Amino acid sequence: MGERGVPVDHSTIYRWVQRYAPEIEKRLRWQWRRPQTTSWRVDETYIKVRGQWTYLYRVVDKHGNTIDFHLSPTRNAKAANRFLGKALNGLKDGGRPGVINTDKAPTYSIAIS
Repeated sequence: MGERGVPVDHSTIYRWVQRYAPEIEKRLRWQWRRPQTTSWRVDETYIKVRGQWTYLYRVVDKHGNTIDFHLSPTRNAKAANRFLGKALNGLKDGGRPGVINTDKAPTYSIAIS
């Protein structure tokens, strides 16, 4: 915008990002996730993000390609259910996994059922 001589404040750009980023993500989501297999590995780990400890949930196919991830402050059935719902809802038809391997955490059995 500066090259075209249009003065734009940084807060205006921030408002544009807040307004249009969800729509752009929704339209591009099908390109980001292309699972090649019907076998998923689901796990979580505890990482520090911007000085805060959070749980990183992730889904990986059998080739090691990340299908989806989710950051959550808690490790419970509600967070696991939200994560798996996000991962499954973003897929095209026929992309559903036949097998979901977990690390035997009790929260996953609740979320998968």
